[in-house]
Amino acid sequence: MSRRRTLYLVRHAIAEERGPRWPDDRLRPLTADGAARMRRVVRGLDRLADPIELILTSPLTRAVQTAEILGRGLAARPGVIRAEALAPGTPPARVARALAAYAKPTAVALVGHEPDLGELAAWLIGAATPLAFRKGGVCRIETADWPPDRNGRLIWFATPKMLRRVK
Repeated sequence: MSRRRTLYLVRHAIAEERGPRWPDDRLRPLTADGAARMRRVVRGLDRLADPIELILTSPLTRAVQTAEILGRGLAARPGVIRAEALAPGTPPARVARALAAYAKPTAVALVGHEPDLGELAAWLIGAATPLAFRKGGVCRIETADWPPDRNGRLIWFATPKMLRRVK
């Protein structure tokens, strides 16, 4: 018997600019403003979301920092796990297969990067065109299959500005 699962796809917050200061893009951190804005996004998300039980994140610094802000800001205080499948360049089907290892939680947040998150969202809902995530943007997708397949339903898609305004 399958049960409804909820995925929250979260793009990392505003990070330092690429360039000579950060020659290894994997280590590029969030800016102070990016972290502050993300904390306000999380407050709004916590009011809209079902209790998130687990956060899986790309291993890149900016995504890990975003996931940690998410974990600390949500009332449920979900754990954060680094998942190599959420690193940039991973095909959506491979991300979905990697989720099979996390069968217990019914609400999972995935923190990652563009264009990968947009492609994953489109794949999950069977769309041909990727969704465009702003930094700190979140979408909610529900699925009855686990691991998820291409038959999910997009419930909502919010910009960070929208989430920061939720009271």
